[in-house]
Amino acid sequence: MEDLEETLFEEFENYSYVLEYSSPELDSEDKAHLGAVQWVSLVLYCLVFVLGIPGNATVIWFTGFKWKKTVTTLWFLNLAIADFVFVLFLPLYISYVAMGFHWPFGVWLCKANSFVAQLNMFASIFFLTVISLDHYIHLIHPILSQRHRTLKNSLIVTMFIWLLASLIGGPALYFRDTVEFNNHTLCFNNFHEHDPDLTLIRHHVLTWVKFIIGYLFPLLTMSVCYLCLVFKVKKRSLLASSRHFWTVLAVVVAFLVCWTPYHLFSIWELSIHHGSHFQQVLQAGIPLSSALAFLNSCLNPILYVLISRKFQAHFRASVAEILKHTLWEVSCSGPVSEQLRVSETKSLDLLETAS
Repeated sequence: MEDLEETLFEEFENYSYVLEYSSPELDSEDKAHLGAVQWVSLVLYCLVFVLGIPGNATVIWFTGFKWKKTVTTLWFLNLAIADFVFVLFLPLYISYVAMGFHWPFGVWLCKANSFVAQLNMFASIFFLTVISLDHYIHLIHPILSQRHRTLKNSLIVTMFIWLLASLIGGPALYFRDTVEFNNHTLCFNNFHEHDPDLTLIRHHVLTWVKFIIGYLFPLLTMSVCYLCLVFKVKKRSLLASSRHFWTVLAVVVAFLVCWTPYHLFSIWELSIHHGSHFQQVLQAGIPLSSALAFLNSCLNPILYVLISRKFQAHFRASVAEILKHTLWEVSCSGPVSEQLRVSETKSLDLLETAS
């Protein structure tokens, strides 16, 4: 039975995309270290969920229902939707890690959860990239921006982003699979069970495509746009304060810090096909780097919107409006409350007529 388990482990590691299993060769000290890593990862996942749900929901509420529909609010709305949906599915992965990488939810939810995660993670990255490009063109090339920066064109770009993110996340629907191992059901990428060469090719292609399209290109685009923006805006003396500079810098640094370890470990993981001696490092690094990448989904609304003076003003006004109506409902009787609402409606109608 032991020989059979070791044989299964050797075959399994050849086509496993994520090292979410425990090697039979690990001693108790190594397993304790991996257990500590698992708990740290869980804390980070829970932090992302707790911060990401209200943060992105607030952005969706304002950009989707309260603010005027503009190109900028469309970018922020879709960015928040991508982050919100991703964070919404996070409890499934939290449960998976908490149960020692045991997936009790079935193969189809394994595929769907991985697809939704990758779809929204990369949609979020692409919207960050588009926001940086739009910001650059709007400030540095105002004539070009005025001519082509329309809601119609923005909707076309938005659909293209979601389509591209779907294509990158699509392989998860095909390759993601479940397998019984060490009394656990694992959710992993089964590239091929019996052909190591095909496994190697598929693993390399998907990893490098994600790295180039989902990290290198967005990072270079954001860096170049913001560097040019900072230099040209300073040169034209249009920089009102250093607040803008530090906000821009924070966005690029957050993207760099959150996503660099994830892609480095993904590339490093390719070494498992050649008998890697760093399996323990990978088993510890991949969950932690994934948690750090997930963290970017709750940082986005803070860095892009919540520090905006405009957003803060709208937020305070909306809270004041909600409190006002709540106090009216509590303090006034039914008929009086109705009269107040009718009076307020008439006043608004008069203002609209006068304008």
